[in-house]
Amino acid sequence: MDRIYQIFNIDLRTLKPLTFTVLDFWLFFILMLFVFSFLHQKKLVKSIFITLVSIFFYYKTAKLFVLFLIGSMFWNFAIGNWISKSDDIKKRKKTLIIGVSLNILLLIYFKYGFFFTESFNALFHTKFELLNQFALWGNGFFGKGSFDTKLFAAAGVSFITFQSISYIVDVYRKEVDPVKNVFDYTFYATFFPQVVLGPIAKAKDFIPQIYRPYHLDKIDFSWASIQIVKGLIKKLIFADYIAVHFIDKVVDTPEAYPGFVGIIAMWSYSLYIYGDFSGYTDIATGIARLMGFNLTKNFNSPYKAINVGEFWRRWHRSLGAFFREYLYIPLGGNKTGGIGSYIMIFVILFFLIFITQWYELIYIYIGITALYLILLFFIPNFKKFVHRDLNLLITMIVGGLWHGPSESFVIWGTMNGIALVVYNYWKKISPYENSKLLLTRFWKIFITFNFITFTRIWFVFQEKAAPGKFLDHIYSKFQFSGEIFGNFIGAFYHVIVIVLCGFILHWLPALWKNKVEEKYTRMPIYYQVISVVLIIVLVYQLVSDTSKGFAYLVF
Repeated sequence: MDRIYQIFNIDLRTLKPLTFTVLDFWLFFILMLFVFSFLHQKKLVKSIFITLVSIFFYYKTAKLFVLFLIGSMFWNFAIGNWISKSDDIKKRKKTLIIGVSLNILLLIYFKYGFFFTESFNALFHTKFELLNQFALWGNGFFGKGSFDTKLFAAAGVSFITFQSISYIVDVYRKEVDPVKNVFDYTFYATFFPQVVLGPIAKAKDFIPQIYRPYHLDKIDFSWASIQIVKGLIKKLIFADYIAVHFIDKVVDTPEAYPGFVGIIAMWSYSLYIYGDFSGYTDIATGIARLMGFNLTKNFNSPYKAINVGEFWRRWHRSLGAFFREYLYIPLGGNKTGGIGSYIMIFVILFFLIFITQWYELIYIYIGITALYLILLFFIPNFKKFVHRDLNLLITMIVGGLWHGPSESFVIWGTMNGIALVVYNYWKKISPYENSKLLLTRFWKIFITFNFITFTRIWFVFQEKAAPGKFLDHIYSKFQFSGEIFGNFIGAFYHVIVIVLCGFILHWLPALWKNKVEEKYTRMPIYYQVISVVLIIVLVYQLVSDTSKGFAYLVF
């Protein structure tokens, strides 16, 4: 009874989130699935039930920020209806602009408001204090102390906003019909497996599934159970275990370790961030499939990528698709550029100069501009590539800012944007671009993986100058010798074995993995259930002293 009370407890003082890695969630999910099995044929009832379950799930994670989710659902449903009912293209476009702007402004308010206030105070020597105005209104209505007036970004605010934008844009483009009633929209907007961390479900891909008959056969069940088990292994072993027992120790006190250990820690961090995020989305897609819904496969073995362009087609694919379809292509994509591109450049420069005062970054942008002016002068027909490169850089910088208002995130996004631009030119002259040699492929993967890992130094170290200090420590205190390396292996051998296993499994040929999954799919259901239970029990036994939240929960 205590376990059931804990699952359905709604007391704000003792509220605990229902994350995918705790037993409470799975008890909650089994109960939900049992009720769902009786309701799935009644579409309206199904939508209402999933909405209520999802709101409860989100409330357990984000507390009273659930009111933002509820408000977002209703105003975006209304905006979608206004767009769909109007035949006047100008009115449709105005309504779309208002809807998209409202979503973006609210995202900026909750995610970046505190940062902007601090920057404004520093720039103009003021002492403004930012309070959550929505919380103040709520306290006036529900009673003083009901809401925390400190402004913070709750879990999933970015994903909620992006899905809302997807709906109104897809309705405007007539790529999806507007939902039949408000509960079908709330179903889409709150679907609990992916409301917190994705994958982002585009309206045109997900909403048609709401109206399809429920279907779950043995192949679907097998696939779903494989995804859930893979996700738990990735999260609990290849993410949490190596983070708690190795990465966190090195990142917290890098000066306590020889420089080469910092390099190994960053390699391990690349495995950690992949295991953490892809583990969540694997579980989410598995849960969704058990309920009869297909979500985007969010990761496709990204560390097999042979160039940075391919990496970004394999990593966080739903976010990449969102930025490509709703930002990069509207700006002109790789064909042209327009007023939108230059507005975005102005906004970014204004942000860097007047808001953040990150003057070092301004020098980078001046340098890039000067380089393009020189190339435009000396190279005929270079103009046709300028807008493509600008749109790529804008998209990646916005992607960096999406992670948070941090100079390090902007640098991270800029480096990846520059790498994409450079690769677009290099592939035209590279003698190795179409090489099929195994050694060439290995070398390309090695360079790509290490470049991505290098940029993540700015992802890990958020304080100003911290990335530089970390790099300086690696260079000046490398201190590699047989004895030192032996001591390192002796201290962290268990972690090193897990890291090596993680990368080996990641780099195994897809054909081998598919054969294992096919063999599992052919097994009788009772053998599958026994296998899954045994694996999960062993995983939890191994990591019984390890627990970390999902890294992307803050984004």
